[in-house]
Amino acid sequence: MKTLIALVDCNNFYVSCERVFRPDLIGKPVMVLSNNDGCVVARSKEVKELGIKMGVPVFQVQQLINKHQIKLFSSNYTLYADMSARVMSTLESFAPRMEVYSIDEAFLDLTGVYFKDSVDYGQRIRKKVVKHTGIPVCVGMGPTKTLAKLANFAAKKWSKTNGVVDLSDLKRREKLMRIVPVGEVWGIGSRTNAKLQTLGIETVWDLASQSPTNIQKAFNVVVARTVMELNGTSCLAIEDISPDKQQIVCSRSFSRRLTEEAELSEALSEFCSRAAEKLRHQKSVAGCVTVFIRTSPFNEQEPQHQRSASIKLSTVTQDTRTIITAANRILSEIYKKGYSYQKCGVQLSYIQAKTSAGQLELFAFDNDELPAENSVLMATMDNINKRFPKKISIAATGFDKSWQPKAERISQRYTTDWKELVLVK
Repeated sequence: MKTLIALVDCNNFYVSCERVFRPDLIGKPVMVLSNNDGCVVARSKEVKELGIKMGVPVFQVQQLINKHQIKLFSSNYTLYADMSARVMSTLESFAPRMEVYSIDEAFLDLTGVYFKDSVDYGQRIRKKVVKHTGIPVCVGMGPTKTLAKLANFAAKKWSKTNGVVDLSDLKRREKLMRIVPVGEVWGIGSRTNAKLQTLGIETVWDLASQSPTNIQKAFNVVVARTVMELNGTSCLAIEDISPDKQQIVCSRSFSRRLTEEAELSEALSEFCSRAAEKLRHQKSVAGCVTVFIRTSPFNEQEPQHQRSASIKLSTVTQDTRTIITAANRILSEIYKKGYSYQKCGVQLSYIQAKTSAGQLELFAFDNDELPAENSVLMATMDNINKRFPKKISIAATGFDKSWQPKAERISQRYTTDWKELVLVK
């Protein structure tokens, strides 16, 4: 029985979520903006054709926005998360094994599932997802996850494929590989791509034709595995349960510039609380806290300052109070008065499972003055916040929220809030 892996990827997911409840915007240019409505994070096909790049600041493309009447939306993560859950729930009916790869992508193990025509099965997936959720998807198939990714790229790029491509056939695979740049391969970053170019490896076919042994010597085992996957040898298994994150980052841009340490501390405390919740959700503990602050890189008229620093904790923790205390120690070291800060954030690392046996510290709490771990208190907070969102938070200084990002163009939470259900007249 031949292995067949499918990658189902939602088309322009954030934009598609907005269009589900605004069908009048189908076929019209739409963009979704980042936190604080600062940069472009999602673009419809019509916007891409105008040459607007991902991540570009809104003010740099304001003329195009006005000229083409591009509809703008603030990021509505509540809506997107719920729509993602609906898509994934629908996909589960098509395969016995599924790996949710991201908010808008999932790998399906179709080995032995489809019957005669794999492309027809892919079309059935597309039609059912659209029928159940309103979200359009493309389906890429192949004997490995890397080939499924490559097939999905082709399904999105060329409309003649009708959104489904299967690269199980060797001739079809070679034909595609010869015209696709090597930088489009899953896992080939910009630095690796640049080095491959210097070696004369420009297309996917050039890379697939290399010896895995030689590639490992020139690069690393990851790129060598990519070569093997491109040739149909599976090196990456379907993960039934997504692995825990090894780093957790929470950061935001501010709606106004912050100049005082107390203001930054308040924002940082909220980010620490969110990061700690994510840590507890995956039943993990962290051993290192990193904090960064920076001014706006787009305002050259203001003095610039960017700093980051880390603290390694004497004992791993998932306690919000401990993480906030450590983060504010770092902030007091890297903060400089006289600058207007536009963004800050926290990163938790050295993450391990809570049940893992760690190094015991005889003098763990002698001198660090960090709060002792209180798992019961944290679990109680999480349960309350789950039932009554945004009711309890731990603040380092006060409760001034004027720094919070703007979301002036946010749509309704159509699927998760009774008060914001769509109205039919």
